[in-house]
Amino acid sequence: MVRVGIIGASGYGGGELVRILAGHPEVELTYLCSETYKGQDIGAALPHLRGFLAAECEAYDPSQAVERCALVFMAQQNGWAMKEAGRLLDAGLKVVDLSADFRLRVKGLYEEWYRLSHESPELIEQAVYGLPEIHRAQIAEACLVANPGCYPTGAILALAPLLKEKVADPDAIVIDSKSGVSGAGRSSLKLDYHFPELNESMKAYNVGVHRHTPEIEQELGRIADRPITVSFTPHLIPVTRGVLTTAYAGIIGGKWTTEKLVQVYREFYESAPFVVILDPGDYPATKNTFGSNFCHIGLKMDPRTNRVVVLSALDNLVKGMAGTAVQNMNLMCGFDEKTALYSPGVAP
Repeated sequence: MVRVGIIGASGYGGGELVRILAGHPEVELTYLCSETYKGQDIGAALPHLRGFLAAECEAYDPSQAVERCALVFMAQQNGWAMKEAGRLLDAGLKVVDLSADFRLRVKGLYEEWYRLSHESPELIEQAVYGLPEIHRAQIAEACLVANPGCYPTGAILALAPLLKEKVADPDAIVIDSKSGVSGAGRSSLKLDYHFPELNESMKAYNVGVHRHTPEIEQELGRIADRPITVSFTPHLIPVTRGVLTTAYAGIIGGKWTTEKLVQVYREFYESAPFVVILDPGDYPATKNTFGSNFCHIGLKMDPRTNRVVVLSALDNLVKGMAGTAVQNMNLMCGFDEKTALYSPGVAP
């Protein structure tokens, strides 16, 4: 059994970690931290776990984390993990960080997009970008994993096969993503997320300046083995969970059909248990991935424009956050990658 702590256990991402890990056969949850609910049972923070898990929420104390845990998930706001990860790593713990603190490989890029001074630049090189479908081998050897953002997860999985096989023009990529409101986090009190403002509406936000843009470009560039610049536009939609990404890419070389491209995708993701490539003519819906760690991908070759349209759907709190974090933990600890995660979505 691996002794596991969750820092930020009462947020949406942290709560999903608690829900998944409470049923993990190889995990003992030994340390649940929540400043908001300290001294209270986890059921006060996460009422849906009442009757399933009883554990007290505690204030964060690094000495307690070191004494009681072998691996810690950090599910705090950006800027927190960079201050605390080093001391836990030095004590021999493994760390999976769900914030953006270690995702970008260039310190200046992080500071430019997140408007924060990076206090642990020495850890950036040590961190492994935690998208198992792309970096499985490196994650298995890592002590510090930077869990991806939900938008980048959907975009990278949608486009990786095209760039790896040099089918797509790297200079002609457009990404449109739509996310449920839980992606903003449980503590967000902005007016935009109030029910009367959000319901029966849809809007783009942070057009051209969203902080996930450099993360998408970094990872797609690593796959393509060259710098990539993308046009990325996120939208907020009135649903609780889900990210639907539509990516457009120009095609280079050969006469590609939808059927041939589907085969390329199926071969690329042959060993990825949580990526489902749909049949030609079938396209993903967020409802079909609700509550699961699966990402569904469908695509269509448009010969009229010589572009391929690729669509991906995932649950932003599971495959887009906590599910991938557990998937990373499984790899880091030598467990089967699917442990505690291989279950279908919830319907209707």
